[in-house]
Amino acid sequence: MTHKKLLLALFIGFVFGAIWLLDLQSWLSLETFQAQRDAIFAFRDEHFWLSSLLYFSIYVLVAALSLPAAAIITLAGGAVFGFWWALLLVSFSSTIGATLAFLLARTLLRDWVQQKFGSFLAPINRGIEKDGVFYLFTLRLVPLFPFFLVNLVMGLTPISTAAFYVVSQLGMLFGTALYVNVGAQLGLVDSIPGVLSLGVIRAIVVLALFPWLAKALVRWYRGTRILRQFTKPKRFDTNLVVIGAGSAGLVTSYIAALAQAKVTLVEQHRMGGDCLNTGCVPSKTLLRSAAVTQLVRRSADFGVHTAGPTVDFAAVMQRVAQVIKTIEPHDSVERYSDLGVDCLKGSATIVSPWCVEIDGKPVTTRGIVIATGAKPLVPELAGLNDVAWFTSDTIWQLTELPKRLLVLGAGPIGCELAQAFARLGSGVTLVNRQARLLPREDTDVSTALAASFNKEGITVLHQHKVRAFKTVEGRQFALLDAGDELEFDAVLLALGRKANVEGLGLEALGVGVTPQGTLDVNEKLQTACPTIFACGDVVGPYQFTHMAAFQAWFASINSLFGSFRKFSINYRVVPQAVFVDPEVARVGLNESEARTRGIAYESTHYDLADLDRAIADGNNSGFVKVLTVPGKDRILGVTITGSHAAELLAPFTLAMTHRLGLKKILNTIQVYPTYAESGKFAAGVWRKQHAPRWLYPWLQKLHQMRRGG
Repeated sequence: MTHKKLLLALFIGFVFGAIWLLDLQSWLSLETFQAQRDAIFAFRDEHFWLSSLLYFSIYVLVAALSLPAAAIITLAGGAVFGFWWALLLVSFSSTIGATLAFLLARTLLRDWVQQKFGSFLAPINRGIEKDGVFYLFTLRLVPLFPFFLVNLVMGLTPISTAAFYVVSQLGMLFGTALYVNVGAQLGLVDSIPGVLSLGVIRAIVVLALFPWLAKALVRWYRGTRILRQFTKPKRFDTNLVVIGAGSAGLVTSYIAALAQAKVTLVEQHRMGGDCLNTGCVPSKTLLRSAAVTQLVRRSADFGVHTAGPTVDFAAVMQRVAQVIKTIEPHDSVERYSDLGVDCLKGSATIVSPWCVEIDGKPVTTRGIVIATGAKPLVPELAGLNDVAWFTSDTIWQLTELPKRLLVLGAGPIGCELAQAFARLGSGVTLVNRQARLLPREDTDVSTALAASFNKEGITVLHQHKVRAFKTVEGRQFALLDAGDELEFDAVLLALGRKANVEGLGLEALGVGVTPQGTLDVNEKLQTACPTIFACGDVVGPYQFTHMAAFQAWFASINSLFGSFRKFSINYRVVPQAVFVDPEVARVGLNESEARTRGIAYESTHYDLADLDRAIADGNNSGFVKVLTVPGKDRILGVTITGSHAAELLAPFTLAMTHRLGLKKILNTIQVYPTYAESGKFAAGVWRKQHAPRWLYPWLQKLHQMRRGG
């Protein structure tokens, strides 16, 4: 606690002590007012403005210190000053006092509370940031919630002071008017319960429901306003049109078909989308060939001597194509047609909330799900079209290994493909705008990957940008912002991905996009147009195949059965992996995010250098890092780097999903020797760190006594 906070706390403590010692709270009671009523009225008649100022000041102080006398003072104000003048005094003094209480709680307690309970408060903070004004207004209308408690609690949240004051001023006006009117009309009742009769409480509760009803009505009006612009068909060709046959679209269609709905699936390119054709499947196939190549280079470490690997790059790419072809039937038109899905190839345009034109042919539908995915981001750089450039979508067209490959971007795609091509024999230079590789991961993860890249001969230029390209007599160069020039044979652009939202006709339907360029949907994955839902990379916030499939369940069920009930999606537990070597996998928070969000945590670290199976396999680099709530075994997040990291993450993802702690993982038997033991050993490290050491001397004495010593 800073000196200013300490002085403020001491001052408040002094004020409370004085109130208690001098028994000042007894002056703010119903009995005291009744006993001094005539004297108070006489003082008011003789010194109206002074009495008003004293009343105003006392009310501000009582509200600021959260003393339990506001209701009585309000009633007294109505009795002494009459309705309108008392309403003016009470409305402003109570709001000013409440804001002071709000600021006291924020100054003295918010940092400590957010640090200690940050993980629990994170969803509350997000809700306050989004709808805090609405929640506060509702609380102000409900007298069953003590206003002083609302002041203190809201001070711990991110709501702004200005918003708190304005909403409190308006929200408390009805309750203030009610109390002031009772005081003015009745003089003063004998007790507070006398004011809150059953009828009054019922009226206030009904009024308190108004903001929620109003919000629902606004949402309904916005949706119907869009729908009223179009004519709804009397009959529909299908129950659901799904646009896009990638992971999100395929799973949406699959679930809808299982629910016995008639489904039309539209894809303008290839079934399977990016994951099958240009993403997960080809990249992991290429990474496998690269890993085998690297293993051959390491063969002497295992007592096997070879002349070294000879890479047939054309054969490597043929294998990539063959793997795609092998998996292709899983995502084929034939399979989905057998499931009852009507698969159409063509370009889709949404022309109304109930109609999609497919290459100009209208198909009427009760619901629409957009699953159009994303595409690589291509920057506007001078000279780019004069050089051989590729993205993660087009790199699979290569049949010859580039002698010198320039990679722009140090995210998952850039790092994976940079390492793969380097292992296959390319000289790779990676230009990174950030200060380290995989900047969203912890520093120790980036350091481990950087060491691996350096060992494998990959050149990394941190905090550099390519500003232009040029060709000189058939030679290709990248011009860096620092003035350097890099010669290359091919450049891979791995600078992120952009959602495919263009050309769908969404503007006319009131469907907007977020600042990140993804479709704007609510927690039900519903757009502003009530009949249109979206899922997958076109929505985000996680552009992973497994997240697209996860979202697809909500999009399909809500679009088909939303008239009865809609389900809200939850991103509490999201696993992710980067398939570099050492492999990186994570679920939940990492240390960087925890520090940024002010969430208190404990870190438990287990080094894979101590794992028997990793030692035997020669893969004993890496670690398991578990973040937990301080003093508890509840898991906040896990980061693993090393061989099989993505597989090792699975039990932690399961544990977090079902709210199981490290003690449960420790009590689970794992086969020896396996990599799976690493999770149990990490839990063992946590258990050792939290062992009751104070008990050890007593145990020593107990065992010594039992030995007869």
